[in-house]
Amino acid sequence: MQVKIDTKEKFHVITPIETALTATMTDDMEAALLPFLQNDVKNVVLDLQQVQGVDTAAAAKLLQIQQKFYENNASFVSCNIQKNVNAFLADSELDDLLNIAPTESEAWDIVQMEEIERDLLDTEDIEFSETDE
Repeated sequence: MQVKIDTKEKFHVITPIETALTATMTDDMEAALLPFLQNDVKNVVLDLQQVQGVDTAAAAKLLQIQQKFYENNASFVSCNIQKNVNAFLADSELDDLLNIAPTESEAWDIVQMEEIERDLLDTEDIEFSETDE
């Protein structure tokens, strides 16, 4: 899977160059996205502006990848989804499960909010552990 990568301060914008995400690409998707979990900046915004079609296996793989990011305290937000792809995700009932923002700017807002939320939860965990002692 060919992608364009744009690194920002708190996240990477990954833009697939492909016009379709298919079942045969699921391993490539995982190989392209999961290594970002090893970086200092782990958050990913997946910009799907070029993608005109997604099949069920690829959509399910995106959901699995998203879950791996959240399990590793990192954000994964998809944005710029074309109308036909959005309709497919809605028909497949995956649109409510995937973290989707209309634009890259709104995806960045989600990443920022999730970073703040993680920081607050980490602070609460520290405060609770100190009062337990």
